[in-house]
Amino acid sequence: ACVRSNSNRAAISHLQRQLYGRLYPVLLVSTDGSTVRLRYREPKRILMLPLDSSTLPEAERKARLRRHFPSKPRAKEEETFQGIDLDTYKKFWKK
Repeated sequence: ACVRSNSNRAAISHLQRQLYGRLYPVLLVSTDGSTVRLRYREPKRILMLPLDSSTLPEAERKARLRRHFPSKPRAKEEETFQGIDLDTYKKFWKK
């Protein structure tokens, strides 16, 4: 199969490049909510700096950890057929 590298191929899919040839305007959001416009090597709209959890109060830090790592789902109890009257479903069975 012949693959042609022209402008139509670039329009259909994204370019898979490791390094972009120019710098792009990006909005940088810091942890306190302030914003700064800067030039970044990849075309993105917003960059957010990670929050330093060591500066947070203990209660808020635990609440953030609980949101990021929720508890494991509990095992459900299996259904038993003790209280079901099978005669009510007899019409659905094939003979």
